[in-house]
Amino acid sequence: MQSYVQLEIIVVVDGPDAETVRVLQGINDERLRVIVLDENAGGSEARNAGVRAACGGWVAFLDDDDTWVADKLEKQMEACASSQVKYPVISSRVVAHASDGGRILPRRLYSPGVEMADYLFCRRSFSYDDGMLQTSTLLTRRSLLLEVPFQRGLKRYQDWDWLLKIAGRPDVEIVMVPEALTFVRIAGRGESVSQAADWKTSLGWAKLARPRMSAKAYSFFIATECVPRARKCKVGLGTQISLLWECLRRGRPSFMQMTLFFTFCVVPDDIRRSLRSRRARAVSIREWREHHRI
Repeated sequence: MQSYVQLEIIVVVDGPDAETVRVLQGINDERLRVIVLDENAGGSEARNAGVRAACGGWVAFLDDDDTWVADKLEKQMEACASSQVKYPVISSRVVAHASDGGRILPRRLYSPGVEMADYLFCRRSFSYDDGMLQTSTLLTRRSLLLEVPFQRGLKRYQDWDWLLKIAGRPDVEIVMVPEALTFVRIAGRGESVSQAADWKTSLGWAKLARPRMSAKAYSFFIATECVPRARKCKVGLGTQISLLWECLRRGRPSFMQMTLFFTFCVVPDDIRRSLRSRRARAVSIREWREHHRI
């Protein structure tokens, strides 16, 4: 339950799903509306359908495997009230649960004026959790979402694509509440759509989004998104060279980017997972100690 009670709840079922509909029909809450799409349209169009059906002036998203803390909407609406622009976009940190434990993400809050692609893609370490604006944290005006809907047909990067389109507009302000207000599950990410080893889809999206990325951000994306997926596909040396050429030709790689590029090309996945897991445990322990002031 949310402490902010003036809301409607729209559940969009992405394609026929009799069991899900049956369970939802058993919920006795007049605020709940269920929309069942005729066919599976993907995450972008499911969100767009919910936005079009909404009656309120503000929309927040919640994926089916995520949850909000009780005062999530209340705190975000307070942040909206403090904004001076037409379209505030409010996010927050998340508590991410994975097989190696839970931790608070992202490590860096978004700062006004920072290029969105630089914040999302330009890592300061080998970890992916430097910058993040997770979909289930987002709250903004319905009118903005009608004006700039999620791009239909994208297999992945729907949230990044939308954020790159709206960031930098003079009538948009992106604000991150520093608390973790959403719980997300990242266990089994290797099997999810967003983590599928389809490097060509990732590269194709990056090329289309290149006008909204700095050269530095583009190089980071190639190194940290395309190269790991290509490795999972067991591509040959020729593909790795072509990705390196794309990184050099249309990007501006630094030492850090090239280190990441060759790390993902050479270091086996199990070794990288082990190192990432150790670091995650260390971060979790440090955050717990800081919270309890040990």
